[in-house]
Amino acid sequence: MKNLTGIRNRALTGACLMVAIFIFLNSCSKSSNNMAGMGNNGNTDNSGGPGTNEVFIKGMAFDPSTITVTAGTTITWTNKDPVTHTVSSTSNEFDSGNITPNATFSHTFSTAGSYSYYCKIHTYMTATVKVN
Repeated sequence: MKNLTGIRNRALTGACLMVAIFIFLNSCSKSSNNMAGMGNNGNTDNSGGPGTNEVFIKGMAFDPSTITVTAGTTITWTNKDPVTHTVSSTSNEFDSGNITPNATFSHTFSTAGSYSYYCKIHTYMTATVKVN
């Protein structure tokens, strides 16, 4: 019985140690992401996501994939990926050219309508701006 209790105590200690390591590593990565997000885009809500009138290019996608704004609004795209992307209108209304990692592109939408766009380098990356 004594040997069984010792094994159980070691297993419990090991499990607690694993949980503590997981919590430590998870908190470190969240902190790093938030600081990087604040430095690159001014987002101060600690979510790491895009702010108002802002689109992130991350994970080989546009985030958000659909954004709705009022006429006269400027949208800024920030490339959070480690590779170059473009923001190119399907109707040739706007084209960013190459956006390198951590660089930005801005465009003002003055006319109501729906504007589809994509990345010319990675054509499966698509999104839409809706202007009211």
